[in-house]
Amino acid sequence: MSTYTTIKADFGNGIATIRLNRPDIRNAFNEVMIAELTEAFGVAGKMEDIRVIILRGEGKSFCAGADLNWMRDVSKYSYEQNYAESLRLSECFYSIYSSPKPTIAVVHGAAIGGANGLLAACDIAVCDNETVFSLSEVKIGIVPACISPYVIKRVGEYGARELMLTGRRINGSEAESYRLVNKSLPAGQVESYIDNMIQMLLSSGPAAVTHCKNLIDTVVNHIELDEALTYTAKMIAEIRASAEGQEGMAAFLEKRKPGWVG
Repeated sequence: MSTYTTIKADFGNGIATIRLNRPDIRNAFNEVMIAELTEAFGVAGKMEDIRVIILRGEGKSFCAGADLNWMRDVSKYSYEQNYAESLRLSECFYSIYSSPKPTIAVVHGAAIGGANGLLAACDIAVCDNETVFSLSEVKIGIVPACISPYVIKRVGEYGARELMLTGRRINGSEAESYRLVNKSLPAGQVESYIDNMIQMLLSSGPAAVTHCKNLIDTVVNHIELDEALTYTAKMIAEIRASAEGQEGMAAFLEKRKPGWVG
């Protein structure tokens, strides 16, 4: 297992917890954190005993966006260097979005700029009501390019237009109304909500959850509706015949818990 310098990664009891770990600068990300996040999500996604991946931030904030020192360096890059660096950032977001395991972002404090790409790429995002969100890139003369596929998927075109064009700050409750997060709660209720969500995920068939993620991705991103007719029929036929599908259906009919539930 790799030793990380900008994140923490803990694995146990079926759960991988990945924490942004630069609390002194509110977990602002740089090229090192981007690389370490990409690697950690890749590792967790391949571990058979990991069922859920949680993304959190250490300290007072989830993530304040890009590290100012990193931005200062990037501002001096050539186009080719900028493209290579930006591609690595896009690959980081995609590694989260395409993880075969369900992913949950637990957001607090602030999520500024690119931080919204991290949370939007997760399957589920939960925050407390006082969390501050801002897609602030336009305020410094740039655009939220690499995060845009994931933010737009979450909030839709016209919500994204408002948030991205104005760069205005919103709180957790507003973020929920925009669908940037799935749920915003009083701070004292967040952890119990997350625990309940984890238990629901752990009670589902491990392979079924991965297949379900693939199903959603394929139907939304890769095929037309007429193609979905045969694709979805083939998928359910294959899964019904699989060992996990057989066990799940047998447990349901026999009114018992399936084997993957402890």
